[in-house]
Amino acid sequence: MIEVENLTKRYGSTLAVDHLSFHAEAGEVVGLLGPNGAGKTTTMRMLTGFMPPTEGTARIAGHDVFRESLEARKRVGYLPERVPIYPDMTVRGYLTFWAELRGVKQPKAQVSTVLEQVHLRDRQNTLIRNLSKGMRQRLGLAQALVHDPPVIILDEPTIGIDPQQVIEVRGMVRSLGQKHTVLFSTHILSEAEQVCDRVIIIDRGRVLAQGAPVSLRQQIQKGTHLYVQISGANAATIQRLLEALPGLESVMPTGDGFTVRTRSKDDLRGEIAQRVVQAGYRLLELRPVAMTLEDIFLDLVQREEAR
Repeated sequence: MIEVENLTKRYGSTLAVDHLSFHAEAGEVVGLLGPNGAGKTTTMRMLTGFMPPTEGTARIAGHDVFRESLEARKRVGYLPERVPIYPDMTVRGYLTFWAELRGVKQPKAQVSTVLEQVHLRDRQNTLIRNLSKGMRQRLGLAQALVHDPPVIILDEPTIGIDPQQVIEVRGMVRSLGQKHTVLFSTHILSEAEQVCDRVIIIDRGRVLAQGAPVSLRQQIQKGTHLYVQISGANAATIQRLLEALPGLESVMPTGDGFTVRTRSKDDLRGEIAQRVVQAGYRLLELRPVAMTLEDIFLDLVQREEAR
């Protein structure tokens, strides 16, 4: 549904997007992840036809975004970071306006369907100026859905809304994957882990890695991560005991214990337990720790900077 090959954008001497290539299949929720300034918004603006690329190609539902711009735009719904609204229109009036612009054949029925979908039916006669930030975000999502496009592109849809509304928007994004291909950008890595089937991690306009969160962990996490909590000695003594383990990469204080990272997949739990008992200490907790997307991102960025 979305095919991107060597997409590049330069602003003078600044390279904002650097030969980006990725794809998103039908019914897939794909997260475009990266820090602020990574090139996420620029990429989305090129995919939706808002700006031309310097180099490269992109296709939406089989249509070239630049050579068949109108056909590609018909098949995409776009929620930009700043929701495009008209504050003096009602919620229903605004969506009806967009439905008619999009050429929806039965705009009244479709608007009613979308209002239900984004939980704004009870606010349909409210002036947009009187909506909260979270409700405006839902309205922006409704605008992107009103013509029922096969591809939905969402640029940081949870920015600036309260925690309850964040949960609601994430749930809506997950449900969109049942009928649409969704490209969802965020700099909150835990958010992508909850919402996306697959993630594309970018930094400085380049792809660092892509895949399902589980497969990314398998690719990046070469060793073992363990959480250890020990009593009977001070933190410095316990840290020295753990640092004496074979094949160790790092020991980091974490909460009331330590996170131990090893360079190999060898299971050190038995070795740790034995050393703790021999030292006369008590082992309170010892468990494996899954690598988060945040760990993966930081690891990838550090590798990139080390090149």
